[in-house]
Amino acid sequence: MTGKPLKYISVGKLKTPFWKDAAAHYTTRITRWRKLDITEVRDGDSALPQDQRNALEGRRIIEALDPQDIALVLDERGQHLTSPQLADLLRQMDHDARGRACFVIGGAWGLDEAVRQRASRCISLSHMTLPHELARVVLLEQIYRAECILRKVPYHH
Repeated sequence: MTGKPLKYISVGKLKTPFWKDAAAHYTTRITRWRKLDITEVRDGDSALPQDQRNALEGRRIIEALDPQDIALVLDERGQHLTSPQLADLLRQMDHDARGRACFVIGGAWGLDEAVRQRASRCISLSHMTLPHELARVVLLEQIYRAECILRKVPYHH
């Protein structure tokens, strides 16, 4: 393993078998090259109004962030990066003396504003809204792709 450890925090567990399988596939590939800590925080109570549910999930996300975590929040309003730009970001973070990159994915209703404010950077996977389970798989695939770019493994064309 050569890169600094990475972390990602997401709301809820992957329930659908094909999302679980896809996430496990990319996680296995990533962890050949670097440690990946995965934290799943509990969903907010579905009986709560959306704003209260988001606030509860947001508190859980913030509590799951370690002081050394550099929060990279995934949000449709965030900055769009190409795969090579994500690889460059990981390279920069590997050489930065402080902290570790921690990707954050909200739940079905998105992220509370407090989580966005805690973020060092806000990144978008797409202009379109993605289901949070799909967003997790896309993020993992992009991290794997970035690792391949950094190591000159023929995966990214």
